Amino acid sequence: MKAKNLLYIEVANSIKNDILDETYPIGTQIPTEIELEEKFKVSKITVRKAIEILANEGYLEKKSGKGTTVLSNRLFNKLSKAESFSRMVEKDGYQLTKEILAIEKVSFTNDEKELKRLFGKQAFKLIRLYRLNGAPYIYFEHYLPVLGDKQVLTQMEKVSLYKWLAGYGKTVDRFKDSFEVTEVEEPIKKLLETEHNHLLKRIRRSYSQMNEIIEISYAIYDTSKYPYMIEYEV
Repeated sequence: MKAKNLLYIEVANSIKNDILDETYPIGTQIPTEIELEEKFKVSKITVRKAIEILANEGYLEKKSGKGTTVLSNRLFNKLSKAESFSRMVEKDGYQLTKEILAIEKVSFTNDEKELKRLFGKQAFKLIRLYRLNGAPYIYFEHYLPVLGDKQVLTQMEKVSLYKWLAGYGKTVDRFKDSFEVTEVEEPIKKLLETEHNHLLKRIRRSYSQMNEIIEISYAIYDTSKYPYMIEYEV
């Protein structure tokens, strides 16, 4: 573990990973504070701060005299009151399916300054196509740190990309999205089966609790098939 003042964050992330991989299933109790102190070799205050973080994020519920119970193993409980876009699409009666087009380890040129600064010389590049009721709808390019074997990424249709990152201690704490209208290259137009020359582009940066960018994705949406929407609960 690194800096003293960040011990509680690292403890919280470790417990969160155990919740996500169902070492601690929903409805069960995590180890006691004393057991966690011994496991992580930290103070009671550090353990209590870590549990407080996870309780605020919606993962745990602490009751006096009854221990601490796992409430959720969803990766994003508290990121925002905004409902996920894919869930909104499905609520409207559409089906979203994912198809992996390519997975490769890429080296960055001097022109790709941001990616090179964030990921170093190399990163995994994952290209996916989302289909809306079978019709091509979103073109995705994900850039990820080089973690483990790239062949594991072939399971991304079944396993959440963010759970994969969390398995390597890269837990997403927040997103930052920016949008622009972009001119679409011909190969992507063909993939999306669209005649539109300009489409909506979303750039997403995913941050850890340490404020480290652990993923950048570029998504191009054919909004003529379904509009991009954000719905907030107030």
